Amino acid sequence: MTKLKYTFKTDILFKMLFVKHPDLLKQLVCELLGIKLESIGQFVITNPDMPPENLGNKFCKLDILMDINGQLVNLEIQVKDEDDYPERVLFNWAREYSSALPSGKEYIKLPRVININLIYFNLFKCKEYHSEFQILEVNRHELLSDKMSLHFFELKKIPANINKENMLLL
Repeated sequence: MTKLKYTFKTDILFKMLFVKHPDLLKQLVCELLGIKLESIGQFVITNPDMPPENLGNKFCKLDILMDINGQLVNLEIQVKDEDDYPERVLFNWAREYSSALPSGKEYIKLPRVININLIYFNLFKCKEYHSEFQILEVNRHELLSDKMSLHFFELKKIPANINKENMLLL
């Protein structure tokens, strides 16, 4: 039996599938963020292009960037743990956040930036497959701002026995 060389864990195929079928991407994002499909009025993939000459380039951005109801959402898939993934996620979030404010605009106008990371390795020492991070005060756990949301879905922690009703796990 021949084994497939590529899976949808390959970032190029992942992006090709979801850019070509934005309705599937919209449904996936709804499941990942726990929002209702009907709550999305505006849904735009802001980086649909994949220039062929850049596909082999390390700096080619294969994440899927979206504008969903005025919020910026970055969806990334990562298979290999390169020991600097949290820093990479923070860097990508900071780049999107800082570039979202046109010159002369008020800081209050900055949009919420959400990073969704589908990772095929264990990053945290917990049993939960989904972790969300925000900016909280250390002792009181008071939210400083809702402008940052970092989601990590550790795919290796998804249970083998999945309830067929649970669309997120499916």
